[in-house]
Amino acid sequence: MRISPELRRKLISVAAVSAALLTAAPASVAVAQETAPGPAAVPAAQTEAAPGAPAERLIVGYKSGASEAKSDKAAAADAAAKAEKTGEDVDFQRRLGTGAALVDLGTNPARADVADVVAQYEADPQVAYVVPDRLNKPTAVTPNDTDYGKQWDLFESTAGMNVPAAWDTTTGSGVTVAVIDTGYVTHSDLAANIVGGYDFIADTAVSVDGNGRDSNPADPGDWYNANECGAGIPASDSSWHGTHVAGTIAAATNNGKGIAGIAHGAKISPVRVLGKCGGYDSDIIDAITWASGGTVSGVPANTNVAKVINMSLGGGGACSSATQSAINGAVNRGTAVVVAAGNENQNVSNASPANCNNVIAVAATNRAGSRASYSNYGSLVDISAPGGETRTSTANGILSTLNSGTKTPSSENYDYYQGTSMATPHVAGLAALMKSANSALTPAQIESAIKANARPLPGTCSGGCGAGLADAAKTVQAVKGGSSTGTTFSSTTAVAIPDAGAAIESPISVTGRSGNAPSALQVGVDITHTYRGDLVIDLVAPDGSAYRLKSAASDSADDVKTTYTVNASGESANGTWKLRVQDTAAQDSGTLNGWKLTF
Repeated sequence: MRISPELRRKLISVAAVSAALLTAAPASVAVAQETAPGPAAVPAAQTEAAPGAPAERLIVGYKSGASEAKSDKAAAADAAAKAEKTGEDVDFQRRLGTGAALVDLGTNPARADVADVVAQYEADPQVAYVVPDRLNKPTAVTPNDTDYGKQWDLFESTAGMNVPAAWDTTTGSGVTVAVIDTGYVTHSDLAANIVGGYDFIADTAVSVDGNGRDSNPADPGDWYNANECGAGIPASDSSWHGTHVAGTIAAATNNGKGIAGIAHGAKISPVRVLGKCGGYDSDIIDAITWASGGTVSGVPANTNVAKVINMSLGGGGACSSATQSAINGAVNRGTAVVVAAGNENQNVSNASPANCNNVIAVAATNRAGSRASYSNYGSLVDISAPGGETRTSTANGILSTLNSGTKTPSSENYDYYQGTSMATPHVAGLAALMKSANSALTPAQIESAIKANARPLPGTCSGGCGAGLADAAKTVQAVKGGSSTGTTFSSTTAVAIPDAGAAIESPISVTGRSGNAPSALQVGVDITHTYRGDLVIDLVAPDGSAYRLKSAASDSADDVKTTYTVNASGESANGTWKLRVQDTAAQDSGTLNGWKLTF
């Protein structure tokens, strides 16, 4: 059943009370706790959109062989069956880009009611996972002013990121970065580098732009009144958060005004998922899928596919299977996903999506090169970057593009913010520089190179800050690669891929080459299969080193007919190369028709 915008807004307000804001600003919040606990078999985290606020929607992932995985009619019928068993409202709403089903639970369900529905789905052998549609929040803090000389984070020797020296090699041209955030408010220091994006906010109470999803990712403002986003939450002006993030990545440079963007030759695709009081997993999942070139039902194909995604947002709890599936899909399509570690001064293992696999999780450092007091930490942090710390001086924050409007857009300006939200676009900008310098780089290689070329933190870090402070110039120099000569070796021997069976291998013998393989080795694959999401594909080098080309994911489409690019510059070219393919789930099978290597 559909919910009125007024009721929807009321629930969102409650949900936002304890959602992790990922801001560095401390707040004391009184939370009204739910008095009726759900069944012991279903933990509270699986029933809530945010701590203390029952979920009004669930994300259900079906196993690959289930009819509900491919048929909306079957998924709707299954929801109706769950409703009959539990006596609750359970309505299929739409298919997410990952293939999962979004299920609505009606108006203001109690936690016990949500637990009953979750338990029914968990007991269904055709269901791979069921998770709540959780609320996520932007990750920034406020302060003030202008100009390149104030961008210590780019150039200062103590704790800057050594960016200017990287510009001798590349400025990021040819790369699009998707900023999945609050959208974009017009700014003359950014406009030249903005390309088309999308507004994925489905609920008008969150979007506050008068409509649901559409092709206009303009940021109308995310202000709210006191208590509107939860009891005890004070009023807040609009943050223009996505515009600040975008400026750090790709503000226009050498134009005689404002600030310099780290990858100012790159383009920004604004993808709006955060509005009043935050944004939901279901919208973020579709945004990740679409931004990376995946298909989302009812949304036009993306003509500005991003090779880097920036997500300066997050919420509490473990990484959900639904979110992980979307991230895996993006990475499999060749898009690096860079995520804020969060600003709660706690272990990042409690912050999602920074605790998901296949992401580059970024902690924040201050102007002295120490972990910022607010920044999350831990073994899941991959790298640190300047995020600023304004408690001693406003100028110790991160300066970027903004807007002066307190509610709706007004005149453009610049201002200092602090937060892991500000650290993350430094690394996303670096990833864009790397991809521009070497288009063959995979997301895994981007992450590995950023870590390998980081420098030790100039200051201190307790708890774990990843590989150190990112160094743009050193990293870009390290990944500059060679080129392909166009010589092709191929195999046309068909090999059956057993259903949920052992991996098969197909060899190609390479001879007559000298030295190592190129940094842009092309691997052409031709596989017929009825559910390609089941497949894991690896390229195995002559010395046995394996390069993951594709991981298993919730992707119900047929066949894999594509070319992957591998940085194999560390491998001897001559020898026997193998393509290894494994079907990891039951009920679908296929055939490796052939494959080829182009040197």
